[in-house]
Amino acid sequence: MENIIIKEVQDAPYYPVVNFNAEKGVCEISGESYMEETFKFYSPLLEWVKKFLKEKDSPLTLNFKLTYFNTNSSRLILDMLDIVKKNIEEGKKVVVNWFYDPADPDMIDEVEDFEMETGLDINLVEMQKN
Repeated sequence: MENIIIKEVQDAPYYPVVNFNAEKGVCEISGESYMEETFKFYSPLLEWVKKFLKEKDSPLTLNFKLTYFNTNSSRLILDMLDIVKKNIEEGKKVVVNWFYDPADPDMIDEVEDFEMETGLDINLVEMQKN
């Protein structure tokens, strides 16, 4: 299974950085997500998660480190969380961590909304200042 790596693009700050590592079973999405073609961007990520959970017996960890995302991104993140929830119910081991800035209480509200929508327990992790 191939890794997915999407690096930061200076001219397009509205695309998140992505690092989906099949060997480690760790997926990270970070930065900002408010591109126009959201479905086109997230579709391969959703398919990757489905494929990983179908083919691998190892645990999967999703780390979200998003500082901002628009409504379209939110819908596709919710789709990813729904995939995870279904697989957890089928016995797969998946951990979802959401890293947040404590100065941004709105992000905590967003994560709580995701939890209510999906029934998942999402670990809130406070980002450390450098």
